[in-house]
Amino acid sequence: MSSPRRATINDVARSAGVSVATVSKVLNGRYGVAVATSARVQGVIEDLGYSPSLGAQSLRSHKTNVIGVLVAEFEPFSAELLKGLSRAIRGSGYELLAYSGGGGGNVGWERRYLSRLSGTLIDGAILVTPTVVDGEYRIPVVAVDPHTGPSDMPTVDSDNLTGAILATEHLIGLGHRRIGFLGGRPDLESARLREEGYRTALARAGIAVDPDLMRVADYREESADLPARELLTTAQRPTAIFAANDLSAIRTMDVARSLGLRVPDDVSVIGFDNVPESAMTTPPLTTISQPIQQMGVEAMRLLLDLINGVEVPDPHRQLPTELVERGSCRRL
Repeated sequence: MSSPRRATINDVARSAGVSVATVSKVLNGRYGVAVATSARVQGVIEDLGYSPSLGAQSLRSHKTNVIGVLVAEFEPFSAELLKGLSRAIRGSGYELLAYSGGGGGNVGWERRYLSRLSGTLIDGAILVTPTVVDGEYRIPVVAVDPHTGPSDMPTVDSDNLTGAILATEHLIGLGHRRIGFLGGRPDLESARLREEGYRTALARAGIAVDPDLMRVADYREESADLPARELLTTAQRPTAIFAANDLSAIRTMDVARSLGLRVPDDVSVIGFDNVPESAMTTPPLTTISQPIQQMGVEAMRLLLDLINGVEVPDPHRQLPTELVERGSCRRL
């Protein structure tokens, strides 16, 4: 079955009994159209479900009133961020376009995505965990949780270092001394800071860092399987594991169960992010909460200010992290 034909401006003009120029005036809110005529045209637009092409609209006005959210892939972090972005854009007159080109996190994906969308489909963009933030772009851009650390580009992130210190100190406070660490990709700024926080907390407690208790899990659930298994099957198994994100922590708990280990009786596990899935595990996951939805709100507010020419005194915003205690950790 063929798809129904999309209504055109000519269809609206014909059905309303007016010229295309009159329909255009109504669409753009220009003067010179009688109230009754404008109401008739608006009614036909609604009946036909007509919507002007974003590309054509951009060519005419150089604005689309659309903001793009560009992500390498859709996963729990970006899904939570979108909730905050959607909340913040309400009432602004802008629409939200979420776009993923299936880049899978390859370096430079954001440049390719922006080149396709900027100037014709979107007036500004929010890049979620971009790999590259330096460069000149034709539209205002805000980066959320950039991989590369400080940049001239406006950014929003959370306090990864303090959060990781909190996670590790929580385990130390419960009496753990052999604490495993399941890190993210070493080229990512958030992963580097979370490892630094782990090392800092151990040093403060006088505990030597043991390389045998450290593994890399790439922030992906499937990538955590092997390193978690290695940690849990070492001769001197850690009594607790700090996973640098919730997905890795959840997979660690799954691996522990497959090995006949009980969480938290045999091994305590703590994560980082506080995505909704973390509260649904058995037992519920203790984690470090970064306010992901609020990060989306802050990013959208920042971008709207940039688009509207509002002076932004602080283009780099960092939100606090906090410990959320649930049932996956216990005292030794």
